[in-house]
Amino acid sequence: MKLTIVGRQMTVDERLKAIAAKKLSRLDKYFSQEAEATVAFSWKRNKANIEVTINAANTLFRSEVDEETFPNALDRAAEAIERQIRKNKTRLEKRLREGVFDQQSPEEEQIEEDPEFIIRTKTFKFKPMSPEEAILQMNLLGHQFFVFEDQDTGDTCVVYARKDGAYGLIVPEH
Repeated sequence: MKLTIVGRQMTVDERLKAIAAKKLSRLDKYFSQEAEATVAFSWKRNKANIEVTINAANTLFRSEVDEETFPNALDRAAEAIERQIRKNKTRLEKRLREGVFDQQSPEEEQIEEDPEFIIRTKTFKFKPMSPEEAILQMNLLGHQFFVFEDQDTGDTCVVYARKDGAYGLIVPEH
């Protein structure tokens, strides 16, 4: 797994980089060599904050953890991603066997200079997928919604988690 380490408003020392590599190496058994992991270190509200995003081609796994120390946060983040993988094991195994994991560039984040309304812009490549696959991706990322390209119609659609535990789908009207 290719590891990228980012320090947000801080410098990440070699000791933390080594700890991150060691903690995330236990997840190598789930991913191919093409998998890319990004670990972002920062301080939020006087706590060590870790954001781990693993891109195994077209499937993203994400965890964000606040802890007292960075090593503790890394432990919890790695455990959270491993839980996501185990929870969705059967779906992910099916996708692995079907060869859905093709090379895809990771999400790019840009912080805007003038944060009047938009404070963060994210860009990513759309992969045609079914609504069920989009729901899986949304759950793996821990988001409330997910934008995707419908594999049948080619439309840009949105799936979202409803308060009652069900899911909704927004499709454009033609």
